[in-house]
Order: sequence, then structure tokens, then C-alpha cells
Amino acid sequence: MMNRVMIRGVVWGLALVLLTACGGRTKEDILQKARDVSTRADLEKALGQPTDIAKLGPMERWTYKASNGEVVFLIIGDTVTLQTTGGPPDKPK
Repeated sequence: MMNRVMIRGVVWGLALVLLTACGGRTKEDILQKARDVSTRADLEKALGQPTDIAKLGPMERWTYKASNGEVVFLIIGDTVTLQTTGGPPDKPK
């Protein structure tokens, strides 16, 4: 009985993590929320913490995972300067 409860808890926890990771957001949802964003603080306020941050000197690349791919914002200093989108991640073969 206790093992079933533990297994059920683990399964629900994993499901919650997976749902939170993508948030069910699409690339279009992310772009819409970030439409008028021009600073790092505004971007974080609009979208929350990115899935990944890569830094190179004063430049940062913020990546947000979406259910249908990803959206990448390039930030130089404190200014959001570029956004790109990518397709769904390649599936391992």
C-alpha cells in the first residue's frame, strides 16, 4: 500500500515537472507576451525565468522552451535586441 502511494506521488511529481517545463506555451504565445519588451527586466516580468541562459561578455542569449519549439532572445547590456524562433527539438534516433 505504501509503495503504491509513493509511486503515485512520483508519477504526479514528474507530470507536474513536465507540464511546468513547457508550460503549455507555444512560440506564438511567448512572442505575443514579449511584443513590446525592450529591457531584460521587462522580458523577465513578461515571461519569467528562461529555460536556458548563455553568456558571452555583455551579451546573453535567453532561451524559452515552448510546446512547438523554442524562442531565443539576444540581450546586450540591458537591452533586448533580437528574437528568433526554432522548430520543435530534433527527436533522438
